[in-house]
Amino acid sequence: MNDCLFCKIIAGDIPSSKVYEDDLCYAFRDINPQVPTHILVVPKEHISSCGDVTAENAALVGHIFTVIARIAEAEGLNNGWRVVSNVGPDAGQTVPHLHFHILGGQRLSDRMA
Repeated sequence: MNDCLFCKIIAGDIPSSKVYEDDLCYAFRDINPQVPTHILVVPKEHISSCGDVTAENAALVGHIFTVIARIAEAEGLNNGWRVVSNVGPDAGQTVPHLHFHILGGQRLSDRMA
């Protein structure tokens, strides 16, 4: 997608603070962190949201979750962390490219909304 912010970040057209990269996904620090550790993990393949995960791309999403666990460990999030993916505007999705927020570095609220 030519106008997708995250596709431009993956392509290197927009700078980011890269945390991890492999052939399938890219991870970078959120520019507006909500907690001390706030990292976004995105597939390099453009998928709009969790609502567009299919049997054909499910292995990619599984791979991303193994990467998320490695990143959390590397970041020292030993006391816990949260993974969030927003789907659609009512959930707060502002970039229509599948992405997972890794949140940690402090005690997180029990509230989810």
